[in-house]
Amino acid sequence: MKKWSLIIDVAKCEECHNCFLSCKDEHVDNDFLPFSLAQPRHGQRWLDILTKERGQFPLIDVANMPIMCMHCDNAPCIKKAKDGAVYKLDSGIVIIDPVKAKGQKDIVSSCPYKAIWWNEEKQIPQKCTMCAHLLTDGWKAPRCVQACPTGAMSILNVEDTQVAEIVKEEKLEVLHPEWKTLPRVYYKNLYRYLKCFIAGSVAFQKDGITDCADGAKVTLYRKSEKIGEMTADNYGDFKFDNLDEGEGYRLEIAYRTYPVKTVEVSLTASQNVGTILL
Repeated sequence: MKKWSLIIDVAKCEECHNCFLSCKDEHVDNDFLPFSLAQPRHGQRWLDILTKERGQFPLIDVANMPIMCMHCDNAPCIKKAKDGAVYKLDSGIVIIDPVKAKGQKDIVSSCPYKAIWWNEEKQIPQKCTMCAHLLTDGWKAPRCVQACPTGAMSILNVEDTQVAEIVKEEKLEVLHPEWKTLPRVYYKNLYRYLKCFIAGSVAFQKDGITDCADGAKVTLYRKSEKIGEMTADNYGDFKFDNLDEGEGYRLEIAYRTYPVKTVEVSLTASQNVGTILL
C-alpha cells in the first residue's frame, strides 16, 4: 500500500519560513475534524526550523533543519495515549484525535522530538497532521511542501519497498535512529547540521611575498587512517566535512618543493584552522 513520507534537504533550506507560515495560514482559526482543531495563533510551531552556524569567520556556513512530527511507524505517542487517542492512518500519517485526546497532557512529553504542543485553551495536545485533510481530499502535497521555494521539502506517496530504495539511492537518514521510532520524515545532507568540518587556507612565502597556495594537496588523517584528500582552490582554501565531533585529526599539506607541513586538530566543533603558512 502507498504511504506518505517527507524528504527534507538540509543543504537547500534557506530559513525563509514559508513552510512555517503556510502551516499557520492553513491551521490557525480552522478546524479540520476528525484530524485537528484550530492551531493557536501564537505559542505553537507545528513546523519549526533549527539553525546552526558552523566554523569561524571567514570560513563558516549555516545549516537549517526543519523539524516537525516524524509520523513514526513506532510512535511513542501512540503507545502513551489512552483510548486510541493517537493513531496512524493507513497512509502512514499519525493523527491525534482532538476529541479523545482532551486532557491527555502526557502525550506531549512522550515525543522525543518535542514535536507535540499543548493547547491550554482547548486542553488538547496538537501537532503537524501532514495536512491529512488535504491529502485525503486528493491534494498531491501538504502546504509546507507547496510553499518551499528551494525544493528543500518534497513528499513521497509510494510503497515502503520503494521508500527503502530511495533512501539507499539518495543516502537519506532519519533523525535519531537510535530512538527506534521509525520516522517517515527523511533527511538529505543531514551532516550539515549534525556533523563538523575542518577548513582552512594554505599560503606560501617567496621573496618576501605571501601568496595563496593554489593547488596545494591537503590530506586528512584520523590517527593512521586516511579520511580524505583535496586540492586547495585558487584562494588556497580547503574544507573537509561530515566529520565526527570529539575526534583527533591530522592535516598534511604538500605544495611544490616546500616541506610537507602537518597540523594537528582536536575537533570539538567545526573549526577554521586559519591560514597555514608554508
